[in-house]
Amino acid sequence: MNKEFLSILGQLEREKGLDRNVLISAVKQALETAAKKIAKLSDSSSDEIKVEIDPVKGDIRVYIGDREIVSREFGRIAAQTARQIIIQKIREAEKENIYNEFKGKEGDIVGGVVYRLERKAVILDLMGRAEGIIPHSFLSPLDRFRLGERVKGYVREVKKDRGTQIIISRRHEGLVKKLFELEVPEILEGIVEIKSIAREAGERTKIAVFSKDEKVDCVGACVGIRGSRVKSVIEELRGEKIDIVRWSEDIKEFIKASLSPAVVSRIELDRDNKRVRILVANDQLSLAIGKKGQNVRLASRLVGWEIDIRSKEAIEEDVKKIQKLKSVGKKVAAVLVEARYNNLNAIAKACAADLAKLKGIGSKKAEQIIEEAKKICEEALSKEPKDEKGQKEK
Repeated sequence: MNKEFLSILGQLEREKGLDRNVLISAVKQALETAAKKIAKLSDSSSDEIKVEIDPVKGDIRVYIGDREIVSREFGRIAAQTARQIIIQKIREAEKENIYNEFKGKEGDIVGGVVYRLERKAVILDLMGRAEGIIPHSFLSPLDRFRLGERVKGYVREVKKDRGTQIIISRRHEGLVKKLFELEVPEILEGIVEIKSIAREAGERTKIAVFSKDEKVDCVGACVGIRGSRVKSVIEELRGEKIDIVRWSEDIKEFIKASLSPAVVSRIELDRDNKRVRILVANDQLSLAIGKKGQNVRLASRLVGWEIDIRSKEAIEEDVKKIQKLKSVGKKVAAVLVEARYNNLNAIAKACAADLAKLKGIGSKKAEQIIEEAKKICEEALSKEPKDEKGQKEK
C-alpha cells in the first residue's frame, strides 16, 4: 500500500503540478471524514480521530481513540466518501495552481492554439493547462483566426470567476512591447530600452527606443538584418505598420523623430503646459498630420505633449487675414497668430486683458483690436443670405 500510495502521489505531482503536502493534506481530511462515519456506527463518535501519514515511507495509520482502524473496516460508503473528498481537493488544488501560475503572467504574453470561435470571444488552449479568452473588443481589427492556429496575446487580467478566467488582449500596447522583447535580445538584456509606445491597433504603432550602449544602434537592433526582427512582429500583428523612433532627452529632437517621415522646419515649446507648435513646409503638412490625423495623434501620445502642426504658408495666410484690421500691422498680426488668435472670430471673442499681455499690444490697443474684429464679424454675419423667415440659410 505504501509503495502504491507514494507512486500515485508522484504521478499527480508530475502530471498535475500539485504540491505533495497539499495531496497528503487532502488524503488526511478524506480519511478523517471516513473514520467519523465508522465511529458513529461503532458508538465511538466521542473518541478522537487521528490520521498519521509518513510522507517518506508512505505508511498510513488511522485511529479512533486508541484503536487503530484497518482498511477492511472502512466499508464501501466510507471509502466512497474518502474518494470523493480526495478528488474534490485535488481539483481545487489544481485550479489554485492554474490561477497562481497565470496570475503571475499578468502583463506578459502567452501563446495558445485557437480551439473555439464564439460570437463574442475567441477561446485559446493554453498548453493544455487552461483556457484563454480574447473578447471581441480586445481583438485587433486585422485579426482573422482559424481553428488550430497558433496565436500570441497579452495577459490583461486573471480572475477567479467560476474557475480561473484568463483575459487576453490583442489590442494592448503591451503586446507590441513583449513581442519586441522576444525578437530583440538587446531589449531582453537591457541594452536597448523601450521608452514609450503609442498604438492604434490594426493600423499603426510608434515605438520609441533608446540604447544604453553607444556602440549599439537601438533602431537597427529592433529592425534587424534586412528587417527580419520587425517583420516577425508585424506578421504576429497581421500586417500592422510599425514606426521605430529614436528616443532623445532633447524633447525637440524626440518630437522631430516622432513625426517622421515628415520634415520639421521649426519647433516652439510651451514647457509649462507641455504644448508644442510645429512649423512645416506646405508639402510636408499632410505627411506630418497623417491620414485622418493619425501620425500627429500617435506622435503626441508617444512624447506626452500636445502637438499643433501648421504650415508656413498657412501661417502667412492667417497673418494676411488678421492684417485686415486697420489697427494691426504685420508684426502684431504675427504675434496674434503665434498666440493662437489666428482668425477674426478668435480675436473678437478674446479677453482684452489676455491680448494686452502679448508683445507690442497694450490695454488700449487690445480693446481697439477686439472692437474692430467684432465689427467686421457682425458685418459679415449680416451679409449672409437669409430665407423667407429671416433665418440664415443652412
